[in-house]
Amino acid sequence: MDGTLIGLIAFAALIGLLALRVPIAFALTGVATLGSFVIFAFRTGAFNPDRAWRPTSSLVFSNSFDLIHSYDLSMIPLFVALGHIAYKAEITTRIYHAARVWLTRIPGGVAMASVVGCGGFSAITGSSIACASTMGRICAPEMLRMGYDKRLATASVAAGGTLGSLIPPSVLFIIYGIFTETSISSLFLAGVLPGLISLIGFLLVIWLWVRRDPAAAPVAPGIITRRERLRAAADAWPAAMLFVIIVGGIYGGLFTATEAAAISVSTTLLIGFAQGTLTLRAVFDALRDTVIQTTSIFIIAAGAKIFVAFIALTGVAGDIVGAVQAADLNVVLLMLAIAAIYLILGMFLDPIGIMVLTLPLLVPLVEGYGLNLIWFGVVVIKLLEIGLITPPVGLNVFVIASVVGKEVPSNQIFSGIVRFLSVDFIVLALIMAFPILSLLIPNSM
Repeated sequence: MDGTLIGLIAFAALIGLLALRVPIAFALTGVATLGSFVIFAFRTGAFNPDRAWRPTSSLVFSNSFDLIHSYDLSMIPLFVALGHIAYKAEITTRIYHAARVWLTRIPGGVAMASVVGCGGFSAITGSSIACASTMGRICAPEMLRMGYDKRLATASVAAGGTLGSLIPPSVLFIIYGIFTETSISSLFLAGVLPGLISLIGFLLVIWLWVRRDPAAAPVAPGIITRRERLRAAADAWPAAMLFVIIVGGIYGGLFTATEAAAISVSTTLLIGFAQGTLTLRAVFDALRDTVIQTTSIFIIAAGAKIFVAFIALTGVAGDIVGAVQAADLNVVLLMLAIAAIYLILGMFLDPIGIMVLTLPLLVPLVEGYGLNLIWFGVVVIKLLEIGLITPPVGLNVFVIASVVGKEVPSNQIFSGIVRFLSVDFIVLALIMAFPILSLLIPNSM
């Protein structure tokens, strides 16, 4: 039986299972296992299941074993733990507090502080969903209490939460690096400039919004003294130090991304206990949450690894590359087609699911065109970032909706998101048109 046909049928079956809300790890593993069994059973021409059991089990167990024992994968639990511990130690919340104190007298200042706080939170946690969930509980109710426009109050946090995908460390960059065999340290550095440009773009959206409609963001009453501002800025030093350890340490060649994660976790524990903001109970809760979140990611990654091996077995990736090259598409049309695929999938699937579904086919295609995989990784992550706030299934929007409850329905949040999406598309176009924005920092290492 033709391997390409089996591969295409498997893709259709996988999409159907995901549409039925089957957990992606089970869908990936089940489709890959069954598809591999069929290929091995037909290897001699006639269907012979007895010859398929051993190679199928070898493919499944060897690939999942190799992934779990990957050195690079150890970054995920470390960075996830860093985010949870830093939150328990109040390091992440102090970023928002400092930004709020400095920006509160500016029209729309609290919304801007929320975006800055999300950026700072992202620089420690690496998770967009965690950022939106945590900062949503802190920022959105505060802005609603102050009389902010409901769309501005919720959309600014939902959009700001997506910064966790680009600003290092990023769990999505780690997964991309593992499956494409590219340098995760270089990917982290490549995301810095695009992440900062996105953050500045979101601040500009808020400024223009409030300038056109001053009533959307009432200025907070009261006077904040210079001493209070300096005190708030000083209290945020642990977050700045952690960012320097991660980005500065990697850029300076002092240590790898994995070593940066381990040093950051140790530093966070020391700071938390020294400042009295961390208890053994809080550490236990943070580690418990880390285990739950990491296990979920690992199970999906293992299923994805098995699926990648199955795709290689079918040869469908090579056939697609050949078909696209025969069509003689130029690079611009290729990237526009890839962007369209990610934007459509982003309306319905979560970022990790989209990545593991598309990378086995797109990476050989991109390599065939001689494109830089580090730059392509930034493009992919930016597209996944956009998917987090794209209707009808923008995960960050529904996270914020669950935080604010019935006070602000999801359709109102999506209404406010449109303005932030316009900036996202501009930044995406800049990244695609000018690869130097992504490659400047890693190339200067």
